[in-house]
Amino acid sequence: MLKQRVITACVLALITLWVVLKLPPAGLGAVLLVVVLGCAWEWANLAGLTQPRGRLLYGGLVLLLILAVWPLAGRADVVAGLMIPVVAAWGYVLFWLWRYARQPERRDRPMTVGIAGAAALTAAWLALMGLRHAFGPGHVLFLLMLIWVADIGAYFAGRRWGQRKLAPTISPGKTWEGVWGAAAAAAAFALVGAAVLGVGSRWPGFVAVCMVAVGFSIVGDLFESMLKRQRGVKDSGSLLPGHGGVLDRLDSLIAAAPVFLLGWSGLAG
Repeated sequence: MLKQRVITACVLALITLWVVLKLPPAGLGAVLLVVVLGCAWEWANLAGLTQPRGRLLYGGLVLLLILAVWPLAGRADVVAGLMIPVVAAWGYVLFWLWRYARQPERRDRPMTVGIAGAAALTAAWLALMGLRHAFGPGHVLFLLMLIWVADIGAYFAGRRWGQRKLAPTISPGKTWEGVWGAAAAAAAFALVGAAVLGVGSRWPGFVAVCMVAVGFSIVGDLFESMLKRQRGVKDSGSLLPGHGGVLDRLDSLIAAAPVFLLGWSGLAG
């Protein structure tokens, strides 16, 4: 399983590197749109839409939402402003998770799950495009790598030292030791990123934004785990060998991207 994960991750990393650094904004937006629609196909199942027709209609809704906000992607001030309610909503997800942890028999309404997914996927696409327009491809690549590094740190720290469960009723495999591993790896990478990206004297704020974004990436991961547990499935899909579905790989980024963009836009001002 680990070998499959590594091979798939390496292939995805090479493709991502080319897409982010070589494609113009419109090309990046198109590729991100395809990826988000893949996530929408899987999220539709988590929302109880098991038939192809329902899942296609759900994907069509997400497509329409992204096409509606696409003209705003180049307006940094507007995008940052739109991220405020998005980040607030992800803050509410913390309460959502806490409530489910106390009542694991609870089942959310499919419509609620569907609306949350459409909003989260559209916001993530807009956040990544806003980051590309406002700060360039280097910042987009850094954010992607930050989440990957945190995920790797959590995985290996959890396997080596994991004992105390983070949220046993939501995701029994996650531990507090994994969280600290993610934080340590992310902090080190954020310091490197601050130097490479040339943030100068704003590096403490940059690192702080990175750490908050990583914290929300864990929230995004737990949120998807909660939805999968409610649906009784292990993975959101099976497209990526050793990793599950597209949503399984991007749940952390979906939550982290709006937080990172809002925080760094506020500091870079």
